[in-house]
Amino acid sequence: MLDLSNLCAAVRSKGGAKRCLISSTALVVLATLTAPASGAEPARKAENVIVVTLDGFRWQELFEGGDESFMDAKQGGVKDVPGLKKRYLREKVEDRRTALMPFLWGTVAKHGQVFGNPAKGASAKITNGLKFSYPGYSEMFCGLADPRIDSNAKKANPNLSVLEFLNGRPGFKDKVEAVCTWDVFPSIFRTQQNGLRIQAGWEPLKADKLTDRERGLNETMELLPRYWPDNAFDVFTMGAAKSALERRKPRMLYIGLGETDEWGHGRRYDLYLDSANKADRFLAELWDGLQKDPQYKDKTALLITTDHGRGSTRVDWTDHGKNVAGAEHIWIAVMGPDTPALGEREKVEVTQSQVAATVAALVGEDFNAASPKVAAPLPVFEKK
Repeated sequence: MLDLSNLCAAVRSKGGAKRCLISSTALVVLATLTAPASGAEPARKAENVIVVTLDGFRWQELFEGGDESFMDAKQGGVKDVPGLKKRYLREKVEDRRTALMPFLWGTVAKHGQVFGNPAKGASAKITNGLKFSYPGYSEMFCGLADPRIDSNAKKANPNLSVLEFLNGRPGFKDKVEAVCTWDVFPSIFRTQQNGLRIQAGWEPLKADKLTDRERGLNETMELLPRYWPDNAFDVFTMGAAKSALERRKPRMLYIGLGETDEWGHGRRYDLYLDSANKADRFLAELWDGLQKDPQYKDKTALLITTDHGRGSTRVDWTDHGKNVAGAEHIWIAVMGPDTPALGEREKVEVTQSQVAATVAALVGEDFNAASPKVAAPLPVFEKK
């Protein structure tokens, strides 16, 4: 906003003038021209956005921490029960969830917002009704549920994703990337059509001259068993994300981690929790690195979420799908320079379809204008 009194004083000081040479009428005109338009969105401080997903990670563990009733050999597949309890079991809920995900609760929730706790009247749900990955990621990044997306088959998505949209916006061209454990993501983002840069599955890192770390990751990938043929271990995707940030400094980076879902299906509650904990540690290291880089420091938003939930009982916690009750519940966490620090949100219900427009809005772009059928952004810019 133009400071009229200072402007007038500055003019008086010029050449010893005894009175302001700008008329009150002129000042009114100047103030009108320099004031923000009524109803206009304020300029966003965030110039970059990082999106991270933990595939199939339940809201129960996020908000309540490790569940002791699953920490056994039969229902949880736990190999070292005392060790698992020592790592994650605490008396209070707040302590349990912090032990599991210290960065999310100690930094993201403290400086941003977390949606999705049904106990606080703040559920976050998918709307596609199918409760598995491709429909979930499509809804998440395209902003709507599409009945044509009804399997995990590698078929090109007919919908515009927010990644493709941002890649076409001024300043974002060739500054949008995705690194993912799951090899279906090139189809989800229809990269064959739009040329988005993506590293997915067991694909090794490629560059004219690999760093020692990149060569080490590729060599390790060659030596390890492909435990899941279509899904690499998270460590490779984490390494690819670091390489992308160091080499090309993308303005929008999506990081898709997958081990939580795979170990969940394998009924390994110990490895399921450990994967979430390691993902949290990766996020902490990632965020710390961003704050040391002038391009990203105080100019980057972070959004963390999941594609679907899981069952809620000792029997079906391993599963999800349209017939699994409760698997429609997800969670969403957001932090950035434009996001008020409201912490764990209460009495506000949101949907997965709101993520896409939110990703764009975090960097001042309007995905709804390009794709009018998509859901509106999450209420992350509200001050209360």
